[in-house]
Amino acid sequence: MTTAGVCRYPRRRWVWTAAVCLAALLAGGATAQSLVRKGAVHAAPAGAKARADVARFSQRVAAVLGGGHAEKAYWGILVADRDTGETLYDLNADHFFAPASNAKIFTTALALGTLGRNYRFRTTLEAGARLDPEGRLAGDLRLVGRGDPDISNRKIPYAGRFERDGPVEKVLAELADGAAGQGLREVDGDIVADDSYFPYDPYPAGWSVGDLFFTFGAPVSALAFNDNEVSIEVQPGLRVGDPASIATEPAAALGSVTQEITTGPAGAKPEVAVVRQPGVNFLLLRGTAPLGYTHIKIDLALTAPGEAAGQALKQLLEARGVRVKGGVRVEHAPPPETTAAGEPILRHSAEPATERDPVVLAEHVSAPLLESVRVTNKVSQNLHAELFLRAVGREKLGTGSTAAGLKVERDFLQAAGVPDEDVVLTDGSGLSRGDLVTPRAVVTLLRYAWRQPWGRDFVSTLPVAGVDGTLEDRMKKTAASGMIEAKTGAIEHVHALSGYATTLRGERLAFAIFCNNDSQRGPNGSATIDAVATAMVETLGIESAPKKKK
Repeated sequence: MTTAGVCRYPRRRWVWTAAVCLAALLAGGATAQSLVRKGAVHAAPAGAKARADVARFSQRVAAVLGGGHAEKAYWGILVADRDTGETLYDLNADHFFAPASNAKIFTTALALGTLGRNYRFRTTLEAGARLDPEGRLAGDLRLVGRGDPDISNRKIPYAGRFERDGPVEKVLAELADGAAGQGLREVDGDIVADDSYFPYDPYPAGWSVGDLFFTFGAPVSALAFNDNEVSIEVQPGLRVGDPASIATEPAAALGSVTQEITTGPAGAKPEVAVVRQPGVNFLLLRGTAPLGYTHIKIDLALTAPGEAAGQALKQLLEARGVRVKGGVRVEHAPPPETTAAGEPILRHSAEPATERDPVVLAEHVSAPLLESVRVTNKVSQNLHAELFLRAVGREKLGTGSTAAGLKVERDFLQAAGVPDEDVVLTDGSGLSRGDLVTPRAVVTLLRYAWRQPWGRDFVSTLPVAGVDGTLEDRMKKTAASGMIEAKTGAIEHVHALSGYATTLRGERLAFAIFCNNDSQRGPNGSATIDAVATAMVETLGIESAPKKKK
C-alpha cells in the first residue's frame, strides 16, 4: 500500500501524539461529565448573558451524557448562533476529535468554494490517429478518466440512497455508442484504461487495511467505475450438494475467482466466507447457500477498477460490432513523490498519457459538481470525497495528489477563519485514523460556508433529519425531524453529527457534536447524539412564539 505524505502541516507523529493524549486523559478517569465538573470546559460562553433556554439545554445534555456508555466516552459539543456566532454551549470545543465522515464537510465545502457548482468532469475515448476509411484504428483506444465520480447507474440528481437507473455500464455504453457512431469498426491495439490524470495513490494515509475489502474503502482512481465497487449475488443449485452459482455486477469486475459454495438444506442459515488479500485481484468464496434461498448479496471494493472499466468497455464495443484485436491494460501515473523525511513534493502533472493531438471519438460530461456533492453528502460516499480533493489539487496546483488537495484546503480554511492548529486532515473522506479536528473548527467553517454565495447550495447537500440521506431513519417523529441539516459520521468507536438546525422557537444554529472512544456501534452509537440534537431543537431559542421551519 502506498503512503501519501501528510500535507501539513504537522507530521503524522504529532497527529498520533494528540490521539494518545486524549486516550491518556480518558484513562485517568476524565469523562465528559467529570471534565465539566472540573472546569475543563464550560456549558455556556464565559461572560455571556444568562439565558434560561441555554440552562435547560445544559441540563438536558448533562442528563443524556451522565450515565451508561455515554459517560465512558469522550464528548465534544459546540452550539452557536448561525448568524451572530454567539456561543450557546461549549463542551471540549477546542479539543481534538476524530471526525469520521464529518471530514466531508471540509472537502465538499472546499470543492464548491474553489471549483464552483457548475464544474464538470470529462471522460473520453481517444485515439492516436484518425480512423481509416474502413473504420480501422491503427493503435490503441484509450478510455481516459479525469476523476468523474459518477461513472455508474446512480440516479443524478439525487433521488435516494439506493436509487439506480439502468445497467451500471450505462455511461461506458454511451461512450461505446459514440465511438461506433463515429465509424469505429476495428481496434488493432489494446483498450487502454488511462488512470494517469491523478498520481497513482489508491489508499490515503491512515486507512486501515481491514477497511480496504469493503465498499467504503474502495481504492481511489482517476478512472472510477461503479463507485469502484462490485456486487456478488449467490444462487443455490437445484439439489442439496450442488454447486451454487455466482453473478457479478459489473459483469467483468473481478479477476480470478475460485468458487467453492455448495447448496445446503432448505431452511438452513446461509454462510458465505470471502477470502481476499489486499491489493490482489483474486477472490475465494466458500460456504453454503440454502436450497430455495433467493438473495445472498456481497458488496466489495474493486481491487482493479481500471481493469474492470476497460474490460466492460471492450465487451460493449464488441457487442456493437467493433473488433478489438488486443487486450485490456491499465496505465497509471507514477505515485506521489515525497522527500526522505516523508514530506510531499508537489509537481505539475502531465496530461493523460495519450498522443499529443488525440482524436476524441466520444466524450461523457458529468452532471454539475453540485449534484455530485449532494450525492456525496447525502449518502456519505468516501470515494467521491477523495476524488473531489484530488480534483481541487489538479485544478489549483496542477497535480491531482491528496497532498496537493490538502494544501489548497489549508489555504481555504485560513481564509474561512479556521485556525490551522485546529485541523489535521490526511484524506478527504474521514476514513483515515490520522484525521483530527476541533468542534470549533467545524462550526467556524459551517458559519463561513453559510455566508458564501454557494452557502445555500452547500446546505442543500446535507442529509435532513428524518427525511433523507443517512439521517432518513434518525430522529423521525421527534421535534428534530425536518429541522436539522447535518453531516453524519461513524467509524469504529467514533460518532459525529455537524451542521445546521432551526429550533422550535426559530433560532438558527450551527453545531458540531463529536463522540470518540465510544463502545457502541450502529444505531446504538448514534442514539445519544440524536438525543442531544433533539434537545437542542426543543430547548434553545428565545422567541416566545414557536414556529416550524419552512
